[in-house]
Amino acid sequence: MRFRLNLSATSVSAGPVQIRVALYKRVSTKDKGQETSNQANQLREFCNTQCWIIVREYEDHDSGSRSDRAQFQAMMADASQRRFDVLVFWALDRLTREGALQTLQYLNILTSYGVGFRSFTEPYLDSCGIFKDAVIAILGTIAKQERVRTSERVRAGMNRARLEGTKSGNPIGRPKVVFSREKALELRAQGRSWRKIARELGVSAASVRRACARSGDGSEPGQNPR
Repeated sequence: MRFRLNLSATSVSAGPVQIRVALYKRVSTKDKGQETSNQANQLREFCNTQCWIIVREYEDHDSGSRSDRAQFQAMMADASQRRFDVLVFWALDRLTREGALQTLQYLNILTSYGVGFRSFTEPYLDSCGIFKDAVIAILGTIAKQERVRTSERVRAGMNRARLEGTKSGNPIGRPKVVFSREKALELRAQGRSWRKIARELGVSAASVRRACARSGDGSEPGQNPR
């Protein structure tokens, strides 16, 4: 009988087949003087109490906000090949610090590979236990809220840029066309065509016609196309 872990199962199989486990350990480059030895010792002892066989260990010394961590990528590649059944990590922030949405995507990817996950310091983050469906639902809600907050921040930033301008000092959007409306009206009164007025003022004929129409020139924008 071959063990397969998925969200439809209520628990890890209690059959004779032993569970193959991979450990993922990480410390940030900012955590000066820290090593993964404490994580490793606790994870190994935990797996021993569960009678799980450790078949692989991955260790990164890099920021959790980066997805290109060498050992993290190696772990995901091995998971896709089902080279282990459960991934055990010390805490979720040791696995990744890329945000709730990206974290949920990683856990969903592991699940799609048929690989479970377990956090040592956060027992509720256990796809092998009875609360796995609740865990996925909670993470999904958090990810949705993060998407909403990101969208709100983008809209707020765009609104602020419209009001205050961009970092370069220029307003957001298409630059405004600046010319003397009075001069355009004067030239129009002299019988000049829209094209000649536009050429003299250095703007488009459409801009001149719109400006004169708003000033009550007496001719509709669609008339006298000369």
